[in-house]
Amino acid sequence: MDILLKGGRIADPANGIDAESDLLIKDGKIAQAGKNIKAAGAKQVDCKGKIVLPGLIDVHTHFRQPGREDEETFITGSRAALKGGFTSVLCMANTSPVIDNKGVVEYVYAEAAKAGLINIYTAAAVTKNLDGKELTEIGQIAAAGAKALSDDGKPVMNAEILRRAMEYAKMFSLPVISHCEDVNLSRNGVMNEGALSTRMGLKGIPRASETVMVIRDIEIAQLAGARLHIAHVSAKESVEAVRQAKKRKIKVTCETCPHYFTLTEESVLGYNTSAKVNPPLRTREDVEAVKKGLSDGTIDIIATDHAPHSGEEKDVEFDFAASGMIGLEFAASLVNSELVMRKVLDWKGVAEKMSMNPAALLGLKNKGSLSAGADADVTVFDPARDWTVESGRIESKSKNTPLVGRKMVGSAALTIVGGKIRYENGKFS
Repeated sequence: MDILLKGGRIADPANGIDAESDLLIKDGKIAQAGKNIKAAGAKQVDCKGKIVLPGLIDVHTHFRQPGREDEETFITGSRAALKGGFTSVLCMANTSPVIDNKGVVEYVYAEAAKAGLINIYTAAAVTKNLDGKELTEIGQIAAAGAKALSDDGKPVMNAEILRRAMEYAKMFSLPVISHCEDVNLSRNGVMNEGALSTRMGLKGIPRASETVMVIRDIEIAQLAGARLHIAHVSAKESVEAVRQAKKRKIKVTCETCPHYFTLTEESVLGYNTSAKVNPPLRTREDVEAVKKGLSDGTIDIIATDHAPHSGEEKDVEFDFAASGMIGLEFAASLVNSELVMRKVLDWKGVAEKMSMNPAALLGLKNKGSLSAGADADVTVFDPARDWTVESGRIESKSKNTPLVGRKMVGSAALTIVGGKIRYENGKFS
């Protein structure tokens, strides 16, 4: 079925478009953008007052399959993604078993195809079993379709192993996504180190535990001449380290997540385990530094680090609770309220950081734009719709978010994947 989106504001940085226009989709591809398009027989959707974006791409998500289907599956995760306006995601490798060989990579793609709702890609581990000791068979996992290498959840502490991983990754045109954490500095920490952690009697994680590894990994990337992507940047010093690396023309990109430009360490008051994440929520000063990094282009991508956990893993003492929060359903709304409405980014900038740049990082040549002939993955966002986060209405199998009860501004009205409407005004198809 052909689809004609009428009168929306198209934000497509790949083509320099930020204007009210129509968009025609034919045979699963973008056919045409322009004024007053006519298309007999096409399903027509009134997009007046809405933003039309290339389908949102999350380069950092955890669907927990295989191994922890009690927390999330490809189906439940896909529904959460669609509700949030995401058409593609990259799954991290810290599953059970770890995605560290050709067979598990092939399993992920086979099971994702059965779900058949969104585009699901996978990263593969840098080291076997995420142990940081022995490299995976990078050539084999690249041939099986892995789009990146990452031990996310754990840092690669051995600098020599990371160097060799980057050198091999370069041969296969894969980015290395680095979880920057010096575990010698962060060990047993559970929240940001500072006056608040002292008052709460909790062991803190200093910002330096992230930043020293950001600096180290940047230097290793320069040595290897490889592409480095730094995950979930949270600290002001890390933002500055990336800014300086880019001035030196080192091949480094980075991402942050909505909780790092929305929430502060005060969200853990009351020992709220839903706000326990790694790296931890930081200070207002860090939040502002992250926003500046987004505004000036230092931070390339907004990802979610969607990390589902069961109630049993969160409903325990703060020290023992799992780290992570879900985010796919809330990211675009927080971007709207915290960045667009506060004039940190315009909608073209949002599309750059949530569509175009993610597609470039993963080498997805037919995604991330609304060019004629591109895959018809499209997100239509309603910036004016007010709603409240309710646990019972969350699509993710897990409900671990500190946002329950928060009033949100804006939501995805329509999510199109491969030319098919998969989500429209609260309904899946």
